[in-house]
Amino acid sequence: MDAAAAAIERLVVDVPDYPEPGVVFKDIMPLLADPQGLGLVVAALAAAGRDEQGAVVVDKVVGMEARGFILAAPVALALGVGFVPVRKAGKLPRETHAVSYALEYGEATLEMQRDSLVDGERVLLVDDVLATGGTAAATRDLVAACGGSVRGLAVLMELSFLPGRATFGDVPITSVVVV
Repeated sequence: MDAAAAAIERLVVDVPDYPEPGVVFKDIMPLLADPQGLGLVVAALAAAGRDEQGAVVVDKVVGMEARGFILAAPVALALGVGFVPVRKAGKLPRETHAVSYALEYGEATLEMQRDSLVDGERVLLVDDVLATGGTAAATRDLVAACGGSVRGLAVLMELSFLPGRATFGDVPITSVVVV
């Protein structure tokens, strides 16, 4: 097991029945509080924005509310590119694009400011967990609405018992840990 995966295994805590019965929530707060573990996972996620020679192949990193943009901002810094947050409805000033979608335990609407991307910009999506794929697919749609092109999705953890990967087609997915 590589160092980033070991940090996740050691520091992420399972919380049963949160936010509702039957859901096992993956609490990443201990990982975020550990500078070594956080550094390892940021480097692992940033690798998804580089080619085989280490050259950066994206123009922006987009992170989804809320834990996704906690991770995406340092990934953007590591790559030397801009960061764009995708927020819940009503949290962003100025004009936005909005997409509503289903979660594994409810529904949500995400928004992205219309001028967040320049036409043709290459984007790496970053989130904490890939579950059903609803959040990632909604974010992909927002990137497209803003003129961008999703080049990859990087996540800390992928829940293999849910269909998230299947919703993403041929977009490369980097998962530090698959559960």
